[in-house]
Amino acid sequence: MKKNVHPKYYPNAKISCACGNVIETGSTVSEMKVEICGACHPFYSGKKKLLDATGRVERFKQITEKFKQKKATLAGKKSRSKKPKAETKKVVSKKKKKK
Repeated sequence: MKKNVHPKYYPNAKISCACGNVIETGSTVSEMKVEICGACHPFYSGKKKLLDATGRVERFKQITEKFKQKKATLAGKKSRSKKPKAETKKVVSKKKKKK
């Protein structure tokens, strides 16, 4: 096997969570910081928790509100100015068949 191919292994690497939980494990990185772990994850803890680090939920709500307002204004305009469509007749060719 080749020497110096594998990264350095830290047997006592520390993983610290945003909730304050610290886990010691083996890793190629000596120290890690995570937003959520098994102690605070809603699936494992049974507590319902909203994780929104970058404001995506608020942005989604704003976009849906704008869409609803736009849809309501378009529906109001359509109901006021409905014009009848021109009727189109289907033209059937009258070719005679040779017997």
